[in-house]
Amino acid sequence: MDLEQSLGGASELFEAQAHIYRHILNYINSMVLGCALELGIPNIIHGHQKPITLQELVSKLNISVEKTLHLKRLMRLLIHSNFFSVAKFHDEEGEDEKEGYVLTVSSKMLLKNNSSPNIPNLLPFVSLMVDHVYVSTFQSLGRWFNRNELNAFETAHGTHIWEFADKNPRFNQLFNDAMASNSEMMKLVVKENKEIFEGVDSLVDVGGGNGANAKILLEAFPHLKCIVFELPHVIADMVDTKNLKYVGGDMFHSIPSADAIILKNILHDWSDEDVLKILERCKEAIAVAPKDGKKGKVIILDMVIGDSHDHERHEITEAKLFFDLKMMALATGKERTKEEWEKLFLQVNLDQYKITHISGLMSVIELFP
Repeated sequence: MDLEQSLGGASELFEAQAHIYRHILNYINSMVLGCALELGIPNIIHGHQKPITLQELVSKLNISVEKTLHLKRLMRLLIHSNFFSVAKFHDEEGEDEKEGYVLTVSSKMLLKNNSSPNIPNLLPFVSLMVDHVYVSTFQSLGRWFNRNELNAFETAHGTHIWEFADKNPRFNQLFNDAMASNSEMMKLVVKENKEIFEGVDSLVDVGGGNGANAKILLEAFPHLKCIVFELPHVIADMVDTKNLKYVGGDMFHSIPSADAIILKNILHDWSDEDVLKILERCKEAIAVAPKDGKKGKVIILDMVIGDSHDHERHEITEAKLFFDLKMMALATGKERTKEEWEKLFLQVNLDQYKITHISGLMSVIELFP
């Protein structure tokens, strides 16, 4: 068929042009958000304690008044992207109606030193995603496809991400802070899905870092005995408490036994072959753990691409696909579909499972031996 015969005319071509331009300029969204965070705009609006006018924002930012219209344009995009909104209000005399910027739920999650126990702080995670180390990794994707490195991070930086972090204290701190902030979402998982942890007396958090997840679980379930299982150098300075112990080791060799093994955002880091090895170690750990006839289980917190909820919101699927390519570029892992998860479970004879969708990106997968 002739190329032009499949087109619907000028209107379709203009729509296609807009589609192309929107996608090639999509990076501006993240760069503008990064700029707003660098300037501290969310905290300034929050500290103002009422809608803040454009002129007041310029003053508190301590930038030149010549930048006023430029700032207005920056804020216009951020409003369109639902990071801020505009509210009408009256001045102290109550006469003139004015407009001022206010926070949305998204920008409330990006405040520095957020003191609210009910709003997770994702600022460190966002700061990592817009950092030049990550951005330059994606700029190297094309070169990576024509080379032999394991991932684009190695193409861009000459080494894998863990070695790079060891040699770059700034990035290492940024990365660790980001992982800790992402763990704050665990509060919502526990709050909305307490039944998942019912009957569990002991739990091992595999790859649990500094223990952020385990501490959240202990707040909700004080009777739990938790082990954070990590590489020895990661937990070298961690101190045990009454119900929380740090154990060093390698999840590919063995995992401490418990009623439940939890893997939060761990398996998406690894290839299918490596995930099968990890699941085998998990199965061995829970096989010897249960007492009094209780069955142990493996609890996986990860994304499920294309689940029954994705079709309702295009941007949720898009975000999951973004994360999938992030895993491709930074490691050897991936985000998986329901069918891909099922295939792995069946290969290690964990054919009894339950997938519970959590609002947003995450799902909880319970595996029973």
